[in-house]
Amino acid sequence: MNYNKMSVRDIDVKGKRVLCRCDFNVPTKEGKITSDKRIVAAMPTIEYLVSNGARVILCSHMGKPKGEVKPELSLKIVAARLSELLGKDVLMAADVVGEDAKAKADSLQDGDVMLLENVRFIAGETKNDPALSKALADMAEIFVNDAFGTAHRAHSSTAGVADYLPAVCGFLVEKEVSIMGKALADPARPFVAILGGAKVSDKLNVINNLIERVDTLIIGGGMAYTFLAAKGYSVGDSLLDSSKIDYCRDMMAKAAEKGVKLLLPVDTVIAAAFPSPIDAPVEVKTVPSCEIPDHFEGLDIGEKTRELFAAAVKDAKTVVWNGPMGVFENPTLAKGTIAMAQALADTDATTIVGGGDSAAACEQLGFADAITHISTGGGASLEFLEGLELPGIACLKDK
Repeated sequence: MNYNKMSVRDIDVKGKRVLCRCDFNVPTKEGKITSDKRIVAAMPTIEYLVSNGARVILCSHMGKPKGEVKPELSLKIVAARLSELLGKDVLMAADVVGEDAKAKADSLQDGDVMLLENVRFIAGETKNDPALSKALADMAEIFVNDAFGTAHRAHSSTAGVADYLPAVCGFLVEKEVSIMGKALADPARPFVAILGGAKVSDKLNVINNLIERVDTLIIGGGMAYTFLAAKGYSVGDSLLDSSKIDYCRDMMAKAAEKGVKLLLPVDTVIAAAFPSPIDAPVEVKTVPSCEIPDHFEGLDIGEKTRELFAAAVKDAKTVVWNGPMGVFENPTLAKGTIAMAQALADTDATTIVGGGDSAAACEQLGFADAITHISTGGGASLEFLEGLELPGIACLKDK
């Protein structure tokens, strides 16, 4: 996949109607936005378009309305927050491609900004319906994709619209693609990847792709127990993807054959039961990873493993991390994830954290500022690591 895509800088936007796909899928509670991080992330592109005299038509989805109009998933609250951040009125359309949206788009002057209603209120969006793509394109003259979080989806507003308009990326997508693209295509070495999270089956292709590229692959979190079982160890009641034991054996053999260091936990923090609720006090002990007793489950990496993994990161030049090392939502079981975040913060390497839980962990634990790049897209960054082509990026013009 070509990562060298044209951006808003490479196209004249003055006086043009620009349809800009953003990721405003923000968390809300009782009709209020609880984190505006995604809105703030889109601001550099929006401000660039405004200051260069574009007539800006923003669009996004929020939640999963599944093609129905759901008032609680309206983007009105996003328009209000955008108005505050921009210091100017953002017009809110009552629909996506209906009469109101068209009339407001036609009335825009240079530097004006409007927001279309939740694009997933229309069933055709997630089906990449050409009629919807065309209707969106008809309102504008240029398409800008700045929504990395949905770049792995071939939807009307992320990819389909590029069939009808010149398409370029915004600054957020440009940053994601250049940093992650370089890390995979031409990394400074040693290149270390850390994978965690629950299931091996979610990351099969990622493991496969990374073994071709990295110098060291670290595996922690719930997925480690299937690898430990593949080595013949007993894992008690720990998470186990028993249909993937042969796969894990194959991957360990492939790593050995390619001279890739594959590191697994050497000690494990165990408990007699998974905490319920997740942050409830829990009684734990640490055992060697090869001796997890029956009726106990592994819930975090132990101290020796934290030291082993941190040492591997210390000398790296490029580090990619996706997935926590344990049940990080519980303070007793967060030590492994904290140790990894600390190790990334302490190294001089280029450090990239895939979205989702590992990004949330870095932010909650206060390490975000010390990381080179935290991806804004969980699913998209995973597919990137798999080496897949992302439809929302593939559709953009090459430089």
